[in-house]
Amino acid sequence: MKILTSALYESQLKEILSPLSQEDYKLKKDFKIYLDTIILNAPSKLKKYKKSIYFDNDNIIDIEYKACKIIILIDELNNACVVLGITVKS
Repeated sequence: MKILTSALYESQLKEILSPLSQEDYKLKKDFKIYLDTIILNAPSKLKKYKKSIYFDNDNIIDIEYKACKIIILIDELNNACVVLGITVKS
């Protein structure tokens, strides 16, 4: 299964990582690596995740990691996972 990312996700991720780069480069790097690992492993663990609270679509899931929620579309027709966005809990 292919994994694709949306422009919105890339923009939101930069916004989340920006303050970390000023504070602690290692923390930023570790966060990004772990986030990438979660996303890469998502296709093999789809049954583990709940339907998204943001969309009324069974093919969109939310993955929670620390204070973040990653929103992923499962595109079975094209055999792909599309990372739509990432939110931070306030």
